Amino acid sequence: MNTDILSTAANQARGLAIDAVHACSSGHLGLPLGCAEIGAVLFGEALQFDPSAPKWVNRDRFVLSAGHGSMFLYSWLHLAGYDLPLDEVKAFRQLGSKTPGHPENFETVGVEATTGPLGQGVGNAVGYALSGKMAAATYNTADHTILDYHVVALAGDGCLQEGVAREAVAFAGHNKLDNLILIYDSNDVTLDAMADVTQSEDTAAQYESMGWDVQTVDGHDMVAFAKAFQAAKDNNNGKPKLIIAKTEIGRGISQVAGTAKAHGEGGANFADEAHAALGLPAGETFYVSQDVRDFFAKRAEERAAQFAEWEKTFDAWTEANEELACQFGDALAGAVPSDILEQIPEFGEDYNGATRAAGGDVIQAVAKAVPHFITGSADLYGSTKNYIKDGGDYSDGNPTGRNIWYGIREHAMGAIMNGIAYDGIWRTSGATFAVFADYLRPSIRIAALAKLPVVYIFTHDSVGVGEDGPTHQPVETCSGLRVIPNLDVIRPGDPEETAGAYAAAMLRTDGPTLLLLSRQNVKTQSQIPAKDRRVGAEKGGYIARKESAALETILIATGSELDLAMQAAEQLGAGTRVVSMPCMERFDRQSAEYRESVLPAACTKRVAVEAGVSGLWWKYVGTAGQVVGIDRFGISAPGNTVFSELGMTVDNIVETAKSLG
Repeated sequence: MNTDILSTAANQARGLAIDAVHACSSGHLGLPLGCAEIGAVLFGEALQFDPSAPKWVNRDRFVLSAGHGSMFLYSWLHLAGYDLPLDEVKAFRQLGSKTPGHPENFETVGVEATTGPLGQGVGNAVGYALSGKMAAATYNTADHTILDYHVVALAGDGCLQEGVAREAVAFAGHNKLDNLILIYDSNDVTLDAMADVTQSEDTAAQYESMGWDVQTVDGHDMVAFAKAFQAAKDNNNGKPKLIIAKTEIGRGISQVAGTAKAHGEGGANFADEAHAALGLPAGETFYVSQDVRDFFAKRAEERAAQFAEWEKTFDAWTEANEELACQFGDALAGAVPSDILEQIPEFGEDYNGATRAAGGDVIQAVAKAVPHFITGSADLYGSTKNYIKDGGDYSDGNPTGRNIWYGIREHAMGAIMNGIAYDGIWRTSGATFAVFADYLRPSIRIAALAKLPVVYIFTHDSVGVGEDGPTHQPVETCSGLRVIPNLDVIRPGDPEETAGAYAAAMLRTDGPTLLLLSRQNVKTQSQIPAKDRRVGAEKGGYIARKESAALETILIATGSELDLAMQAAEQLGAGTRVVSMPCMERFDRQSAEYRESVLPAACTKRVAVEAGVSGLWWKYVGTAGQVVGIDRFGISAPGNTVFSELGMTVDNIVETAKSLG
């Protein structure tokens, strides 16, 4: 390892960060400066990657969990030869640049995960590592090893204080993810103050107790850090690895180094003095010397050669394992059969179970049709019904198991699922009760932002939960999820709509889908052809009961309330239409012509029905309509009693519709 040139590169990376933050008067300098030597070792020597093939499936994955330090990542991606020109570094945090304030995987080549909310990247890295373990066990053979990559995450005190990270590291230790290396930037500072104001635990002992190997090094000693990192890579002992790197936050700017002031952009005010201290040319910004350029250009050539050598192994593996290679290609492409809906058996007309039970049947067909589909649950398989039969349970002893036991760690489940999705080998789903959605909401939000095709299976969808009472009756949850941009929320009203919902989720590739399934039984709407209900659910909304006379009234319903609306329509008469609206988001994406055919503007006498808060439904009923909803918390009683007490009845729907004149 050429420590001289790497030391020079470290200081020049510091200069890039200082200049970028100074130019826009915004950003975070503490980590980019404090971890510069770590970056030099990782991107200059230790990580396996090829910048000319950024999606090489056997690359090491690097996740910057402390995403506020984004200039650390941008500097090293630029120096290492990724498609991130210096002009993009100069445009840090500017409109349209490839260097946004926090790393975004869909904006910048080489960014493995969208991070910034602290702790998310730790969970993402655990997901990446889990994906890698499953993929290696599935696709490596006795003759050819095509997958042996490591997952590396850099996190700070803030990340490790977050509950999501603590949940995720416990999961990683329990599942013996020894392909995971977590680097802890231990600089004794958080944002507001020195770290000892808010923490006093023995981090090494804590992680060791959770099944991790721990090393502590000087993060500015490149030889010591490189040695620790290589030891972590080489030690396949069934334990994830933590490297506690003691660093000085803001190193290179003496006026703030080692203090809380170094965390943000304040140090950039001393840019000129810092340039001189770092040996950078006076009066020149964004400086990178030719010898540093030459070093990384040579390393890029060496890495390209390494990739080419791996390709030979991959080609030999492909030739020897034609069927397995085809399966792997489908997995990497995210392939889902276009006729997946036809591969899901239809339900009988007398099926009147809960949609969670119907989902339990549907998921078996999905798992059969899509071999790279996996599922998990936050200790609720028995209730959420999303267990893949004959899929096996994932564990260190059975890494090909398709059912992941997350434990009571909803937020970690969400972040880990995102990591699996980022890796791009498995289609992943995970389940819990709907009322616990807010325990993983930050991860759901990031999945929507990062356009990850994650599937959430949330059951016990309404006050129909009954006796568990208001703490477990998610009256506001459905609408609260619908307001997340790019998240499809589907609340099917019968088993065939449930089949359509699953198909819609699996065929979607540009964002996550959330299925809200009932604990209470629902009636199969057998008067409507199964295909129409399935396709209608995929479209988000459709005519479930067409009027047989001049159209007078439209009832719009979703989930278990669909049957209430169907019964109310019979009483209201031949001029009443029922629209099933399992997914507002999908319906709103349909053509204007289709939406008008379902909800004609000329009919203003409309009533929406849902056992939840009413706010979002007004966009469909307008000022002339009404909503039968529940704008309060629930009550503890049998589900049918709760529905009756809170006005979710046929009589109330009929009375409300008649009141419109």
